Order: sequence, then C-alpha cells, then structure tokens
Amino acid sequence: MRKKRLPVLLLTAILPVLLLLGGIAMPAAAQPYARAECVLEVSSRRILHEKNAQTPLPNASTTKILTAILVIEDCDLQEVIEVPQEAAGTEGSSIYLKAGERYTVEELLYGMMLRSGNDAAVTLALHHSGSIAAFAQAMNEKAAMLGATDSHFINPHGLPDKRHRTTARDLALIAAYAMENETFRTIVSTQYYAPRAWHNKNKMLSEYEGANGVKTGFTADAGRCLVTSAQRGGMTLVSVVLNAPQMYERTTQLLDEAFLAYHMTPLTDFALLPAGVGVREAFCYPLKKEEFAQVRTELHMEEPLPEKRGAVAGCVEIFLANNLIFSQNLYIMEEE
Repeated sequence: MRKKRLPVLLLTAILPVLLLLGGIAMPAAAQPYARAECVLEVSSRRILHEKNAQTPLPNASTTKILTAILVIEDCDLQEVIEVPQEAAGTEGSSIYLKAGERYTVEELLYGMMLRSGNDAAVTLALHHSGSIAAFAQAMNEKAAMLGATDSHFINPHGLPDKRHRTTARDLALIAAYAMENETFRTIVSTQYYAPRAWHNKNKMLSEYEGANGVKTGFTADAGRCLVTSAQRGGMTLVSVVLNAPQMYERTTQLLDEAFLAYHMTPLTDFALLPAGVGVREAFCYPLKKEEFAQVRTELHMEEPLPEKRGAVAGCVEIFLANNLIFSQNLYIMEEE
C-alpha cells in the first residue's frame, strides 16, 4: 500500500516546531557559529583566521575594550571622581551607580570590564572628555591610529546605535594593542575583584587554559559577541566572534585550531649572518610547519663592513613566500 505524503505546506509549517521541541536534530555543520570571526597573533599582528572579518557589524559591550584603554592611557587611575547624573540609570548592564557617589577611576574600570557596567562606561567617558560626543571622537581617532579603519564608534558602551559599528578584524587589532598594556591585562584577567565583590562575566577565564581576557558583549542587535585573549607556548592569540550564538564553544574551537596549527618561530636565528654582526631584537613569527620552506632571508651588507662597535652593518629582510614580514638593521655587535 502506498504511503501518503504530507503536503509541502504542512511540512513547512511544522518543521520549526519540531526543531524547537527537539524532534529533529540539526546537523552539526548547520549549527550557527558566528557571523564574523578573526584570530590574530598579538606580537606580529598576523591574521591566522578570518571570516567576514571586514564586515562592519554592531559589537555590543566589546566596545568597552577601546573605552578602557583610552582611560587607562590618559587618566589617573587613583583619582576619585563623582558619578554624574547623566551616567546614573544608564540602560542595560549596570553596576547600579547613583549620582553623587564617588569611585576611583580604577574601580570604575573594574566595574566596566568585569560586570560590563554601562553606567561606569558613561562616567569614565565624561571624566575623560567632558561629553559622550567628544569621547567618541577620541575613540575613532585611536581606532584609526591602530589601523582599525572600518570602525565608527558613537558611544563608550556599545548600546544599539545604527551608526556604531566595527569589524572582527578591527576589534582584534584594538584588543591586541590593549593587551600589550600591563594595567589593562591585569583588569581583564581578574576573575574576582574583592574590594567590590565583582565577579567577571567572562567564562573563558576559568574554562579555557591560558585565557587572560578580554570582554563579552550582548544586545539583541549585535547578538552574542566575545573577544578572547589566550597564551600558550609563548604565543598570545586574540579571537573575536561577532553574533555568535555559541560564542564560548566557537571561540574555544578557533583558539584550539590556531594553537595546534601555528608555532612561534625565531626567524632571525635562521639568518646566516657574518661573524660579529647581529640584530638588536630577535624576530619571532607564527608559522605552520608547511610554511617553513617558504621563508627566505636577504642580507644587504655595507661594503666594507664598519669596524666601530654598534655601527650599522647593513639590514636583513625576511620574506614568507613573496611577502616581506620583517626588516631590521644589522649592527656590529659589542664584545661580550
């Protein structure tokens, strides 16, 4: 006997219900990960992975990475400031500041980065620049200086605004720069700030080996966003996922794959330099094993070589395939 088929329209109608109730399992490959992704090695700024990484998107509270580094660089962290009326009651994530309360800049930074306090972000922005508009201008100037040229920031916290956008690549560049600041690293790697009993919302710090920052974010417009820094084997990576329903799982996968595939390689050690000639700073670069054969070195030496210790003896250039990845002067080395 021939079985009757459900009409196409009926299947279309009941399929979402079955998915919701768990009646049909979605294939693993079809599960949503991130709309945009980027993984970057901090010291070299090499992009190790990217997907839609130059697409401008909302990024929610990951905006506070840029806010924090601006305040850290420009303000006295021990200065006590008063919470302005404009900051009290800011919507979204909050540390429940009240107008007239007094906090140090440092305390507000912890409240902003650990608890994602939008009210703390507004307080710090007003302290730094006097107005949100002036602070946004400072944010955009800093972003441009860091090469984050596809971004446009309107506020210090990332609450929805159609004009407020960044990219996964830009955010990776901003985070890499911020993670080079010791004070910033200390704040974003803190799991519990005892003076105010604040726990860090970022689960990567406790659940991923080597994680040391940096910031979570969520709005209905931006979806779940996560910027993570992690260090293993002498290599520090920054991962960015924007609009990632499974942000922790996807970030873990991206970092695991990058740590497995790439290794920091001291390339200046492979340069065949004349006796008594050397570089002042060694150069390490993240490489896959199959990329070793693509590295080549070119020396451009002074003739004749100078005799004075510390004098420039030429320069060394290191290429990966046809791309110049390093160039530095060579010097007559000091006697040990």
